Amino acid sequence: MMSSDAIPLAAITDRLYLEIPQVAEQQHQAFSTPGADWQAHLNQMSLAAFLPWLQEEQTSQVWPSVAALSSFWELVNGTAIVCEDMRLVLIPTPEIDLRELRVPQEWVDIPSWSADYYLAVQVNPDAGWIRIWGYATHHQLKTQGAYEDGDRTYSLDEDELIQDLNVLWIARQLCPEESLRAEVAPVPILLRQQAENLLERLGNPAVIFPRLAVPFQVWAALLEHGGWRQRLYERRQGFLNSWSVPQWLQVGLSGLAEQIGWSTRALTIAQGMRSPAERINGLSRQLAIAGHLYELQIFPQGNLEERIWRFELCPLDADRLVPSGFKLRLLTEDLQPFEHNEDIAIEAVDRLYVDVILEPEEGLVWEIEPTPEGYDREILNF
Repeated sequence: MMSSDAIPLAAITDRLYLEIPQVAEQQHQAFSTPGADWQAHLNQMSLAAFLPWLQEEQTSQVWPSVAALSSFWELVNGTAIVCEDMRLVLIPTPEIDLRELRVPQEWVDIPSWSADYYLAVQVNPDAGWIRIWGYATHHQLKTQGAYEDGDRTYSLDEDELIQDLNVLWIARQLCPEESLRAEVAPVPILLRQQAENLLERLGNPAVIFPRLAVPFQVWAALLEHGGWRQRLYERRQGFLNSWSVPQWLQVGLSGLAEQIGWSTRALTIAQGMRSPAERINGLSRQLAIAGHLYELQIFPQGNLEERIWRFELCPLDADRLVPSGFKLRLLTEDLQPFEHNEDIAIEAVDRLYVDVILEPEEGLVWEIEPTPEGYDREILNF
């Protein structure tokens, strides 16, 4: 518990104070600069204090996943949480004199990142507490907020924020269908060579503020692609080619691959009605989709040198089928379709699969409809 002398007198108000768990002080990931490290530390403390409190009352989880957080915190301040049917973004600051909420443009103008509510969080690491001192909606930020081009933020003064977090829950109960978001423009699609050029340039940790180094629309397109965002984070740490599937099968998984749920194991592969099943070494990942568990498998067809790969989705429960309407889709690294790139369940089936022949180092992105819980695009290299 928080000691009584750590709680400021101002806590006897309608603003929420929460204790920072000690474990938040101990967790540490690699970041490219002291500024990014401090930014991540503030976000980690905010999340560790707020999320357990929220989960006591509301079903909620980090968006897109806990494993992806480092790649966000390296590049931009803020942490997103999905709570029931809405999204919150925590915006932490260590400032003592609080006059305004400043939200990075990424959380407002990247369509897949934008949220319903933005919570202003004051973090006091020395005293061990955070304070939720106000919140605003996406619509407020877009229509009333002041945009600052110098640091690419939207800001609202303190007196424009709603200070009592209880109002948020009451509003959701009384007006559950109320639209809280303003329209935002779609971001462009980058070609692979454009993305590679950006990764080469911005992956240099000597670029202290990569989010300000290129035009926003270009930056937004790079970040919205989860695979490129992750690759940018890794390059800034000095890691290269950590998403190679053949390498994972031959020498073992990378640490991040294990964090997000990939494992290597011997898979039992059906060979047809008249042929016995075969055991083959491949990749496996459990996915929660529409309330049930499935397994995504990736394995070579024949020798690795033949470069023929199968992606296969099947239910974990042997008594279940893949429902009608489910889709398994493969895209190029820059999200382009190609011939025979998807399998659709016209009726309930035991599995979906797509076979591909790939060039050395070619990258693929997998997608499933309905979208799995915690899904974040990733680029798998072959």
